[in-house]
Amino acid sequence: MTAVPPIEDLWREVAPQVLGALVRRYGQFDGAEDAVQEAVLAATAQWPSEGVPANPRAWLMTVASRRLIDQMRSDHARREREEAASRVAAPDVPDTDDTLELLFLCCHPALTPPSQMALTLRAAGGLTTAEIARAFLVPEATMAARISRAKQKIRPGTFLVDVTRLPVVLHVLYLIFNEGYTAVDRVDLAREAIRLTRLVHAQLPEDGEVTGLLALMLLTHARRPARVTAGGDLVPLDEQDRARWDRTMIAEGMELAKLSAGAAALGPYQLQAAIAATHASDGATDWRQIHGLYLILERVAPNPMVRLNRAVALAELDGPAAGLGLLATLDDDPRMAGHHRLLSVRAHLLERAGETAEAAALYRQAAKGTANAAERRYLESRFRRLVPGTNREGDGGGSHAGT
Repeated sequence: MTAVPPIEDLWREVAPQVLGALVRRYGQFDGAEDAVQEAVLAATAQWPSEGVPANPRAWLMTVASRRLIDQMRSDHARREREEAASRVAAPDVPDTDDTLELLFLCCHPALTPPSQMALTLRAAGGLTTAEIARAFLVPEATMAARISRAKQKIRPGTFLVDVTRLPVVLHVLYLIFNEGYTAVDRVDLAREAIRLTRLVHAQLPEDGEVTGLLALMLLTHARRPARVTAGGDLVPLDEQDRARWDRTMIAEGMELAKLSAGAAALGPYQLQAAIAATHASDGATDWRQIHGLYLILERVAPNPMVRLNRAVALAELDGPAAGLGLLATLDDDPRMAGHHRLLSVRAHLLERAGETAEAAALYRQAAKGTANAAERRYLESRFRRLVPGTNREGDGGGSHAGT
């Protein structure tokens, strides 16, 4: 018996492996997930008093299999499956990790891309329905219904790594990582995204986009130790103590970024990895190179967030007025209407331009628009710096160009 790990770690590290094995064995997704959740609940009740088994995955596999078989027995429409399952005295505990196959299964072609991403985040990434809803900017009830419909639609066949589903898989892993990185206290999600991306990279080591995504995650995650103060407040990228960066992770990320850049065609993750590598390079930041990379990225994958980041780089090259001019082109984009990141970047550039009153107002508005507590505290601190004498309650803040 060992010490009890946090239940969140149990779900994200072990449960997807058990779920993948059950889906492979019994051909059910919805029922298998329910069985795994019941097994996790049983572990939550028993392990604190009895201790964690020597093989937690085998324990969960056994309990979940029994729950699934019981469920199959109670369903008259599944008598044939019940007969086959009842002959199994004890479930096999596979030596392999089925999480990678589970990722690709969740990206089934019968599902729409939004449903593929939501189901993968839920089943393989371990995010809650509320977290996924926040990532997609929809109500939690809407996301719960979407995930439920997705589970009912897919019918597992042969487990395989289907490269036609790779873009969706990579985007899902990117979302998981971002959720873990932007939420300062969710390091487990960022680590899980890196672990899953390593699985994909091991299967497809020659794919430039897979390599680029892994490089991007490593180069970004390496900054985590310097990204927050002891009190949990955000530290902007240009103010971070680089001595606290994880140099081993930086070295691996830089090497992967070089490999990904050598591909015949450049995709969005390769370009973002190149940008992250430029930020991680020793010496002064090469903003001209970063701006050029953002220009290419904007052509390859048009996105308002890419233009927003390019505005920051342009401001470093040609001054805040140039950056503000580029930001103005986003004002009519409905995806950015009232978005706290647009407000915070504009406030940051206005502050640099000396327009402190307008910057303070935007900092305050931006702080009210973010659900991230650490980001809100940072924005509030920017507001208070420009409006001395204000207190914490009711204040709002601005933006950080990067963390």
